[in-house]
Amino acid sequence: MTPPAISEFWEWWTQARPTIEASLAGREEAESETPGEGLSAETFEELSRRIHKIHPRLQWELGGADGGAPSLTLTGGGDPELRGLTERWARSAPSGSRAAGWSFHPARQPLPDMLTQELVLGDHEFDLEYVRLGMRADTDRARVHVTAYHPDFLFVSEEQRLQVTMNVLNWAIGEDDVARWIGEISIATEAPIDALPPSMLSAVVEQIAEPFSEPTWLTGEGRTPRGHPARIGARFPLHRQDYPLCDLHVAISVPYANSNPDRLPVEPSSSALRAFEEKLDRLGDRAVLAVHETGDGLRVFHLYANPDSGVVSELDQLAAGWPEGKAKVASTSDPGWRALAPYQP
Repeated sequence: MTPPAISEFWEWWTQARPTIEASLAGREEAESETPGEGLSAETFEELSRRIHKIHPRLQWELGGADGGAPSLTLTGGGDPELRGLTERWARSAPSGSRAAGWSFHPARQPLPDMLTQELVLGDHEFDLEYVRLGMRADTDRARVHVTAYHPDFLFVSEEQRLQVTMNVLNWAIGEDDVARWIGEISIATEAPIDALPPSMLSAVVEQIAEPFSEPTWLTGEGRTPRGHPARIGARFPLHRQDYPLCDLHVAISVPYANSNPDRLPVEPSSSALRAFEEKLDRLGDRAVLAVHETGDGLRVFHLYANPDSGVVSELDQLAAGWPEGKAKVASTSDPGWRALAPYQP
């Protein structure tokens, strides 16, 4: 369900759009971090107020100066808990605005041309031509660890260093791919060995991502609370950004009737569980199976679902049809996918 503040925003936007377009047509491209350069103070404040009514931590950027295609970006600044909210906002945009050439983005988009510009933060001006990135591929975690360097990092605060770095990463590959593929981020005051310009980051990310065009399953073993063997399977890699509307954690607990002395499933329960899982894998982008845990006569499937898609009632029906005992379905709002933290590699 679209939050009321989003519907109210688009009602206001329809009336305010001509004023905003006139402001964009008359402004020169801003060389500052101010997202609404060229808007009147009244329009700027009203736009900010209505966006912050959707959520107070949202940030926004308005593009389209110098005759470029107009755009409005809402971002949670990389916070996964806000990603579903910005996605719902973007998908609710009025068709009239899109027909007029507007684009609406739920996360910062790549802007490689910005990597050759100057970035002003406070009283310091950074020539981004001098940024260099040390990049270390971590194939086990499907991540690229980055060390950022600029000669001016010697003279500015840690906060400004990180601001420059995050702007550069977002402009190089876009905010969603930063979340998907960038691992540890560190700052250097001396150029790392074999450092490259930020324009090369997309090529390095493509190399890391290519083997994972289709997700695989990582398996592990552990112990149940009763001390019996347990088996765990986790989809890898699994990115929040690929399922932006799936804010609901759903746990389906399925008992199995046939097990070995370690209380792990054997035939015919093993085949029945595989068939059940195959049905879960056919839910498309309405829900994604993330993890399953097996032990002590029970398999728990952990999914993330779009609560507005009707898929939860489908999962209830699927669980009700399980023949080897009473299956249970429990759901909890979890937009940050916190429940997966114990299973991350």
